[in-house]
Amino acid sequence: MMTQAFYTGLSGLKSNQQAIDVISDNLANVSTIGFRAYYSEFSNIFEEGINTDSGGSSLNNTVGIGSKLNDIVMDESQGVFQLTPSSTDLAILGDGWFGIEAGKTDYYTRDGSFTFDSNRDLVTQDGLFVLGTMGDNTTDGVLTKQLHSIPLGEVEKQERLSFPKELHFPPIATTEATFSGNLPLAENVVAVSAPIINSSGIQNSLRLEFTKSEPQVSPGVQWDVVSTTQTRDGETIYDTQSGVVAFSENGALLSNTLGSISNEGSPISLNLGTDFNGIISIDAPSSLTSSSDGLQDGELVGYDININGEVIATFTNGQQSNVGTVAVFHFANDRGLDRITGAKFVQSNNSGKAFFEKDKDGNNITGSSLTNNKLEGSNVRLEAGLTDLIIYQRSYDANSKSITTADQMLQKALSMDA
Repeated sequence: MMTQAFYTGLSGLKSNQQAIDVISDNLANVSTIGFRAYYSEFSNIFEEGINTDSGGSSLNNTVGIGSKLNDIVMDESQGVFQLTPSSTDLAILGDGWFGIEAGKTDYYTRDGSFTFDSNRDLVTQDGLFVLGTMGDNTTDGVLTKQLHSIPLGEVEKQERLSFPKELHFPPIATTEATFSGNLPLAENVVAVSAPIINSSGIQNSLRLEFTKSEPQVSPGVQWDVVSTTQTRDGETIYDTQSGVVAFSENGALLSNTLGSISNEGSPISLNLGTDFNGIISIDAPSSLTSSSDGLQDGELVGYDININGEVIATFTNGQQSNVGTVAVFHFANDRGLDRITGAKFVQSNNSGKAFFEKDKDGNNITGSSLTNNKLEGSNVRLEAGLTDLIIYQRSYDANSKSITTADQMLQKALSMDA
């Protein structure tokens, strides 16, 4: 029994020392962004049954002869969110991991403190590349198409999120100008203008001038209309077209002979509407308005990340476009991930391979909501950690005392034999 006491005490010292190391590591990382705490699980090395006269006793009729640290288990609870001033800081709401390229090995982390480096690569604070799906809408520093979303590709095809330092938003020439409002019966001449963009991104002006037709044919009212494309100051005229618009006695647009017009070689369709949708002519004040499509060119202002993990390029012309999507990876067993250091992990046989969640149509999705301007702090509970540390230290002391006591008993037994 005295030898058993030695083994019991020694195993207790070892297991409690390992548990203290786990708790100490947790407490040392209480301020580490994205850190996952671990806790210790113990088991008996062996139990010896005790014969008792009372079969109905509620007491555990076994005596343990040692303990061991059975497992060190990841705490998967959510850490506390911290507000930050940077839109490139991301936090995952729920399950999932960010992917990071580190040489030939991919790391996974909950630490979303990302930034754009001098090369416009999305990287971690220690310079590792963030993984995701790039859009196919930039070529040689030019935005080839404006995208509102970029679906995630396959897991094995995720790549560095690397973006051009300079990006040009090409101009989009105006193809249609739309007019609406009232041509007042009390006036004979009414004009309205609309801004238009040519193929080079230069803003010109489209002017419509309505003159009441002579003679008028009842019922209803007719207007002669002249459309003109010109420079904004009106000094240069590029094209002029004319037509007639006729309205019913109720003011509804019945017919329009005004066709399209050229804007320095680019045709523009003139939409005056139909019936009461568009331009009307009734006995009321003038209220003509206009709108047109087309965009002037713009240069890159910068990149931001929205709450969907989409990297958004913003341009000087006020336009935006998605150019990439940050990937969120999932595992069948998150606790099976092997921690490399701090908040960085690698997949293992226990975790299984990384995968993406899918929507009902089978498309890859992040599977969890993201929030920007926030970071997920460590999920270590300081008060619980300090309490556990005291418990393990007391247990360590008790096991140490049991060894000392067993030694004293052994010494006494030997002296009695003498």
